[in-house]
Amino acid sequence: MSVHGKNGRRVVIAGGCRLPFMRAGTEYDELRAYDLGRIIIKALVKKARFDPGLIDRVIMGNVISDIATTNVARDSALGAGIPVTVPAFTVTLACVSSNVAITAGMDLIGSGQADVVIAGGVESMSDIPIQYGRRFRKKLVESRKYKGVRDYLKFIQGFSFRDLLPEVPSIAEYSTGRIMGEDCDRLAARLSISREEQDEYAVRSHCAAARAGAKGYLTDEVEAVRVPPHFAHLWQDNGIRADASLEKMKRLKPVFEKKYGTVTAGNASFLTDGAAAVLLMSEEKASALGCAAHVSIRAYSYTAQDPEEDLLLGPAYAIPKVLDIIGLGLRDMDVFEFHEAFAGQILANLQCLDSDAFAREKLGRAQKVGEIPMERFNSWGGSLAIGHPFAATGARLVTTAKNRLVREDGTFALVASCAGGAIGNAIILERIH
Repeated sequence: MSVHGKNGRRVVIAGGCRLPFMRAGTEYDELRAYDLGRIIIKALVKKARFDPGLIDRVIMGNVISDIATTNVARDSALGAGIPVTVPAFTVTLACVSSNVAITAGMDLIGSGQADVVIAGGVESMSDIPIQYGRRFRKKLVESRKYKGVRDYLKFIQGFSFRDLLPEVPSIAEYSTGRIMGEDCDRLAARLSISREEQDEYAVRSHCAAARAGAKGYLTDEVEAVRVPPHFAHLWQDNGIRADASLEKMKRLKPVFEKKYGTVTAGNASFLTDGAAAVLLMSEEKASALGCAAHVSIRAYSYTAQDPEEDLLLGPAYAIPKVLDIIGLGLRDMDVFEFHEAFAGQILANLQCLDSDAFAREKLGRAQKVGEIPMERFNSWGGSLAIGHPFAATGARLVTTAKNRLVREDGTFALVASCAGGAIGNAIILERIH
């Protein structure tokens, strides 16, 4: 947990942008995470009209790592033309990886170790690492010691056909063995959240994103790009369904629990490629450089729960902690931006925050945290419609919250996310009037 200003240095957001988010296997399928990272860093520097020689750190989140670019932050920074003398490092914490990058940048600036930080995240679900089984991998390692033909003839001895098949990574919790969608089915059933409620929320997300796009609200955060090898011009997300309806949602079958489940392809976020980044500065540095900085990062918190039961309830645990840090309540928040892993997950967290029983039994509080007014909640759409590149979503949320605070003339914004491993994160932004 952290709050800015302990040593008098306020951390401000001097810029933020993202690439159009694309469904995996579509427009970015020829690119690696490195390419997306390189493009977004270069786009942010250009948009902010900023001298890259003034950058002190580059921090990027990444979940599905390419073994050739394990420190994708450094490789992308070099590819974007950031000076070679600027340190860069990569962080990973499931779906809050870019949240960690941002709060790490905040701490570096707040403690006086840096004045300017680029923080964000990048994910390519189109280019996932596929490997072979452990027996075959061990044989490959041993083969480096082979000296003759007879050694190589022994290579395939003892193998079955199955041992030679590649293994595609599964998006499952290592500690429980369950896919996150299965956990959402269990959570929705436990809290009596119906299929219809989840579908209605998913339609809300798509319609809100479509309206925001039509009104030009997303233009402030989405950077148009021309993507090799064909250099197609991309300027908007390709997952938003303006024609989403409850009737169409009802036709979809459950994906995880086939017989009794309520999670479908329509009310769950889809596999997405994308990148997003923000430009963080000390308030003094932004003022000296003449950078427009309308929003500061006020405080943040991280929590961890039992993955067996509370995998997707991170926001319900992290939000009360961050509110307590600065002595505010939900009623003080003008903007809410939550990560939508699943419609059921969102509805479950909203229900828990508004529950006295949850407050007593899980938080050790006498009263519930409170009810969130939906007119202020994810009003430009969310991950269900826009997409969810694992390590980039946090930077998208922060950028959107910043832009909404300015456009809606608010004072405080609350950003919250769940993540694999039953991790929760919450960040509070404050408008500088």
